[in-house]
Amino acid sequence: MSYVQPRELAIKMIDAGEAKIFMSTRDTLIRAYMAGAILSLAAAFAVTVSVKTGQPIIGAILFPVGFCMLYLLGFDLLTGVFTLTPLALIDKRPGVRFRGVLRNWSLVFVGNFLGAITVAVMMAIIFTYGFTVEPDSVGQAIGTIGEGRTVGYAEHGAAGMLTLFIRGVLCNWMVSTGVVGALMSNSVSGKVIAMWMPIMVFFYMGFEHSIVNMYLFPSGLMLGGDFSIADYLIWNEIPTVIGNLVGGLTFVGLTVYATHVRTGAKRNAQVSPAPLSREKINV
Repeated sequence: MSYVQPRELAIKMIDAGEAKIFMSTRDTLIRAYMAGAILSLAAAFAVTVSVKTGQPIIGAILFPVGFCMLYLLGFDLLTGVFTLTPLALIDKRPGVRFRGVLRNWSLVFVGNFLGAITVAVMMAIIFTYGFTVEPDSVGQAIGTIGEGRTVGYAEHGAAGMLTLFIRGVLCNWMVSTGVVGALMSNSVSGKVIAMWMPIMVFFYMGFEHSIVNMYLFPSGLMLGGDFSIADYLIWNEIPTVIGNLVGGLTFVGLTVYATHVRTGAKRNAQVSPAPLSREKINV
């Protein structure tokens, strides 16, 4: 059958996490680089559609095309490995250690960042004709996004930081649901449908995705956004990464594992005595 039952899905999640931990450095970096690059192209595409149509919902509907492409090709995002690799450790798979999980996270972060920066430079060149003219309308919009989602949070102090963190949590709740969706079906169409819906939700709601931001904010700096690298790191990337980790692991990885692998003890059936029949009562 195309649909994978929840118990089997949970086992596939653990197997996937284990495989990523033991993947070679070379393959981990290549797959992460391509994932960061493809997702960044999808983000550029979605912003372009939103600006040119004036309808952000259309950009959100179309953005998941990049996410689906990269996961169908077997590439890895940091948000996905945040959810999957710890499960292999929790399940005590042979040879899996915490340092192996951290190694995977570090390599995927570096690969995603390099892929996103590559696309950021390429798109900045396109938006400015090789930095010879002012950014076009799309480039200006990207710069504005960078300002609003860095110094915009900073203006609210601790409340802004909390809002940023929660947006990171909610983002990877949805994104990791999409990652798990890729394992939920054995057909391409089933995988795409299961991935598409939660990714559309996260993008339209403006939740904070650490890899998308690796494209948007460096690109915004290149295109004249009025914020600094320190603003980007302190008031977006670092809290977003932490929020993404908490959201994906807590609301997707651990919940699926807890209820479909380490299930609770079943309750004993409570058998009530049969009610007396009307005939017996009248006797």
